[in-house]
Amino acid sequence: MPRLFVALAMPEEVAEALDRLCAGLPDARWTAIDDFHLTVRFIGDVDHSTFYELGQMLAEVTMPPFELELAGLGQFPPRGALRQLWVGLVPNAGLERLRRQVERCVHEVGITPERRKFQPHVTLARFRQPPPPARIAAFLQSRSLFRLPPFPINCFGLYSSHLRRDGAEHILEAEYDFVAGVMERS
Repeated sequence: MPRLFVALAMPEEVAEALDRLCAGLPDARWTAIDDFHLTVRFIGDVDHSTFYELGQMLAEVTMPPFELELAGLGQFPPRGALRQLWVGLVPNAGLERLRRQVERCVHEVGITPERRKFQPHVTLARFRQPPPPARIAAFLQSRSLFRLPPFPINCFGLYSSHLRRDGAEHILEAEYDFVAGVMERS
């Protein structure tokens, strides 16, 4: 049973800028440059027929391309022991429209609606053991003005996630063009 999520891959120049942030904290499992993405909807484990049906539904998503703008750093959870560092986004109507369309597709194939509030972000690092709070604060403070110019988004992907000892491996299962709605399966 594949473990799925829908995401936006980061363009190469954006991934390179994000990669330059990835240093300076002990025990961080930094995101690999090829794995930077923005999860639109985590789906979880599904059977193969649901996987196929969802792939067909997502091919019907059409909308105009839009731009994303990454800005600011944050952490999960917001208070307490650090588990994840991330880069946030400037609020974006195009991303929200995509999220709603993806949620409709997910619902139509019988997957439970997401109850958590959508907080768009790109993960920089994960932690098993968080560094000292003062070190986290210094890291966030030194990068507090991080912001990238807007960049175009014209497609999204359906990914499978395979858990490994050293982290998850993400495989692009299908890519969908916003305008054409064309599905390309890997």
